[in-house]
Amino acid sequence: MLQLFVVAAGAHLLTSDLLTKKAPESTASAEPPPVPVVTAGPVLVAGGNGPLPAKGTLTGALTEALGDPALGKRVGAAVLDVRTGGVIFDGDAEAGVTPASTTKVATSVAALASLGPDTRLSTRVVRGATANSIILVGGGDPTLAGPKPLAGPVYPVPASLPVLARRTAKALKAAGITKVSVAYDDSLYTGPRVPPTWKPNYIPDGEAAPTTALMIDEGRVRPGVRQRVADPSRTAYQTFTTLLPKYGVAVSGGGATRARAQAGAQEIARVDSAPVYALVERALTLSDNDLAEALARQVALKEGMPASVDGASEAVRKVLSGLGVEGVQVFDGSGLSPRNRIAPASLARLVALAASPANPHLRSVISGMPIAGFTGTLGHRFTKDHSVYGLIRAKTGTLNGVNALTGVTTTREGRLVAFAFMADDVPPGWGKAEAALDRLAATVAAS
Repeated sequence: MLQLFVVAAGAHLLTSDLLTKKAPESTASAEPPPVPVVTAGPVLVAGGNGPLPAKGTLTGALTEALGDPALGKRVGAAVLDVRTGGVIFDGDAEAGVTPASTTKVATSVAALASLGPDTRLSTRVVRGATANSIILVGGGDPTLAGPKPLAGPVYPVPASLPVLARRTAKALKAAGITKVSVAYDDSLYTGPRVPPTWKPNYIPDGEAAPTTALMIDEGRVRPGVRQRVADPSRTAYQTFTTLLPKYGVAVSGGGATRARAQAGAQEIARVDSAPVYALVERALTLSDNDLAEALARQVALKEGMPASVDGASEAVRKVLSGLGVEGVQVFDGSGLSPRNRIAPASLARLVALAASPANPHLRSVISGMPIAGFTGTLGHRFTKDHSVYGLIRAKTGTLNGVNALTGVTTTREGRLVAFAFMADDVPPGWGKAEAALDRLAATVAAS
C-alpha cells in the first residue's frame, strides 16, 4: 500500500504543487496543534529532484546488463535527467533502432503539442443537397461506439453512434422531416488506408483496422474481438441507417452512397470524442494501434498536410523537430511498421519533455504509460522484482525480433529520470528480452 501511495503522490507532483500549498485558515477560535507531515522519502520531499545517481556505478551496472545475450547484438540505451535534460547514461544512444510500439510515445507527444490536450474529434450529420437528404460525416474518431458497447466501464467514455442517430432524428422531426436519404463522407483522410510498410498479415490478424475517418468500435466486427471489418466507413454508415428508424425517421434509397459534404453545410447533429489528452492515455495504456494511427493523421490536418500515411509521418516529424527532438523517422503512427527508426536518446528526450513541469500540456503521455505490475502492458511484468511495482511508468514495444521499453522512474534518492532501452536484433526466446529490459529499468530505479 505504501508503494501505491508513493506512486499516486509522485504522479500528482507532476501536475500540481499541492504539497507546498498552505491549508485554509481554520475558522475555529483555537487552532489545532500542527500535524507533522510524514513522507515516503526524498521522491516526495524533493519533488523528483533528489541527488543524481553516481554515474560510474550506474554506467557499470547498465553496461553489464546491456550485454545480456537475450537482447541480441543491436541494443541502444539512454537515461536522461528530467530536470535538466542532461545525459546520465549513453549506450549507443544516437543510433536509430526499430521502436515498435514505443513509436506511440512520439505520436502522442506530437498530438498533444500540435492539437492541444483539450481538442475533440467530432462525428457530424449535415444537410445534403436537398431538405430530405443528410450526410454522415466522419471526423476521424476511431473510438466512436456502436450499438453494442463493451460490458463494464470504459475509459475514456467514447462518443456514441446511437446518440448521434437519436439527436439526428430529433432535429429532423422537429423540422417536420420523417424520411431521408443518407450518404456518408469519409474524405477527411486521404491515400491508402493501410500503410504500405505494414506486413500483410496485420489486418487479417486484427492488429489494426484499415484507417478511415468514419468507423465504429475501431473497425471491429463487434467490441472486444480482434477481427476487423473490411470497410469501416461502410459498416458505420450501414449501422447508422439501421438506427434512424428506431428513433422515428425512415431511410429511403438503396445501398451505401459516398458523398462529400459541402463546405458550410448546415449541421443537424454531432457527437464529440473524449479530449485528446484522454485519447493519448488510452493509446499508451492499451497500446491502441487504431487510435495512434488516427492521432497521427489528426496531426497532419492540424499542420496543414494531407491526412495520409505519408502526410501524418511527415507532420509528426515536423512537430517533434519543433520541440528540439531529432532522430525520429516514422512511417506510421502506431509502430507496426518495421521500417521505423528512433534513436534511444530521442525517445528518452520525448519522455523527459512530457515529464517536465514546464510542459503541462504533454503530461498525459506520462499518466497514460502503463505502471509496472499494475496496468496495461506492464501489468504482468517485473514479476521477479516486486520492489519496483508502481515505481516505473513505461511504454513497451514488441515486434518480431524487436523489444523496447521507455518511460520514467525515480532513483533511490528521488531523482526523476527518463530512460529508453531498445533492441531490434533479438534472438528467439519468448519473454527473455522483456525480462532483460525490465532488469535495466529496475537498475535505474535502484541507482
